[in-house]
Amino acid sequence: MRNGPVKILIFLILSLPAPQLSYMAKAQKPETSSQKLAQPRLVVGIVVDQMRYDYLFRYYDKYQSGGFKRMLREGFNCRNHHYHYANTSTGPGHASVYTGSAPAIHGIIANDWYVRSLNRNMNCVEDSTESGVGNTKSGQNSPRNMLVTTVTDQLRIAHNFRSKTISIALKDRSAILPGGHTSNGSYWFDGDTGNWITSTFYMAGLPAWVQDFNNKKLYLQYLSKGWKPLLPLAEYQESTTDDQSYEEILEGSTRPVFPYPLVTSDPDLIGATPWGNTLTKDMAIAAVKGEKLGKGAFTDFLALSFSAPDGVGHRFGPNSIEQEDLYLRLDAELAELFGFLDQWAGKGKYTVFLTADHGVMDVPEFLTQHKIPSGRYNPVEVQRKIKERVSGEFGEHFIKTISSWQIYLDKKRMKEKNISIEAIQTVISELVMELPEVANVINLHKLQQEPIPDYQKQLYQNDFNAKRSGDLLILFQPGWIGRGKYGTTHGTPYHYDTHVPFLLFGWGVKAGETLNRTHISDIAPTISALLHILPPSGSIGKVVGEALMPVK
Repeated sequence: MRNGPVKILIFLILSLPAPQLSYMAKAQKPETSSQKLAQPRLVVGIVVDQMRYDYLFRYYDKYQSGGFKRMLREGFNCRNHHYHYANTSTGPGHASVYTGSAPAIHGIIANDWYVRSLNRNMNCVEDSTESGVGNTKSGQNSPRNMLVTTVTDQLRIAHNFRSKTISIALKDRSAILPGGHTSNGSYWFDGDTGNWITSTFYMAGLPAWVQDFNNKKLYLQYLSKGWKPLLPLAEYQESTTDDQSYEEILEGSTRPVFPYPLVTSDPDLIGATPWGNTLTKDMAIAAVKGEKLGKGAFTDFLALSFSAPDGVGHRFGPNSIEQEDLYLRLDAELAELFGFLDQWAGKGKYTVFLTADHGVMDVPEFLTQHKIPSGRYNPVEVQRKIKERVSGEFGEHFIKTISSWQIYLDKKRMKEKNISIEAIQTVISELVMELPEVANVINLHKLQQEPIPDYQKQLYQNDFNAKRSGDLLILFQPGWIGRGKYGTTHGTPYHYDTHVPFLLFGWGVKAGETLNRTHISDIAPTISALLHILPPSGSIGKVVGEALMPVK
């Protein structure tokens, strides 16, 4: 009886027509065709630190044909591209670009944040379990604080770790976070030694090509040249005149004016000059050659961040001749990089995307000169007033710390005294009404109930990580910054900080543009779709499908 069903099955199969039997026999065998799914040889992700979208067109007439203009001419431009959370700063920016996620999920809520269990602030890439490679006194870093995968991780996983990822930037966090957890090497510039270093998280010793690059001491050659403008000063018509009182003086100079005689004894100074971009580009080309990126059987990834625009922008502001000169030079660096990649990987056989980790606010004094509401506040003084007001009402301020203007409360002590978060919020709100620079104080645990626009609620919701964020948040007015008496900064939910470029060009990319609103979280899933891989584990973005070629 047990053989009955088997006999019936055999009878039914033998009763099938010959063509169907033939099809079934073929279906059991995988295709042996040698044709592989087409993919680019190399993906190059470029993040420009502190690049507002308007820089693409403010200096457009002066850009050469092979840099930004080439990306705009041959590639796809997302013209209405924004950050989807409020704290627009370097660490969260780089993490969000490569994870397709938000600080609420990937965990990088700021460049540093307060850790209650340690009772201190911690850098976003800090890792005391690791050591520096290239300088043992620094480099205790890793991507472990980032809680999800990156598009670079997913590419490595998809090819069973046979593709390579290399990540490079002057700043440690700008190199570490894009490289993800599986990077073959993430390298950053050490301002103490003038060398490119890494961490034991990645390797025990620097590769020979990195050692050779360090031995050239290129930063000395560049700093010794000083910084002279590319053009006569009168031709920088897109910028304010030189020598503004609100511009910061570079080390080695007595005034904030060209030409700048740079101090060669301070390697860290290169990050405040265009030479920082040149050095980064040189290191990127050395990495492509040293690691033979794009020469293997599988797609490789170069994650590249240009940090110098941030160093210059903070000191001089977005309307300065210094910043214009830097972007004209960066345009030339990009043209050289793309020309090299044309020869190395083959024109049209690699893919590039370019974006920024945040924008920047115009210098307050520049705004007030033109009758636009703006100003500076003293962060220490604002914090003192907050603590004094709360202490005056309750006898103590109950504040552990204020980090990135998130107030971390001593909730254990508050419980003992029967003091609620809402009670402290009410007292601080009374103070806020007296300060022209502050717009509001909001309860991060009850965002949906706060009297702020829904648009802002969503931005702060995407920021809030239950384990790492504070309890209350001070929201400042547009146009106000808490930065000394020079330069400017970023870190707000306003459009001058959120509106950044997203350009794609090369393999698999259509030429065109869109005015549809896109977000930073869309970059990683778009690149994942182009590569036919899974998006990162915490991705919340959508694919910008109109930018991609159909599969052939």
